[in-house]
Amino acid sequence: MAFCALIHHFLPDAFDFSKLTPQQRRHNFTLAFRVADEKAGIAPLLDVDDMVAMRKPDWKCVFTYVQSIYRRFKNEI
Repeated sequence: MAFCALIHHFLPDAFDFSKLTPQQRRHNFTLAFRVADEKAGIAPLLDVDDMVAMRKPDWKCVFTYVQSIYRRFKNEI
């Protein structure tokens, strides 16, 4: 849900965050990555299947994606 929270912070009209649940991990990752790509031009550097399958995803990949979000929205903070 963290990626959804990040994207929702900058694009609050893109989806209804209050309807998301932690149990729907695949849906949440898919939503966050799709909205970031389509509405903000942030390339989906992470794979939904990998994120769901791994208990602890590669921190370097996650960090790189978070940096992409920061770079896109840094002037709006």
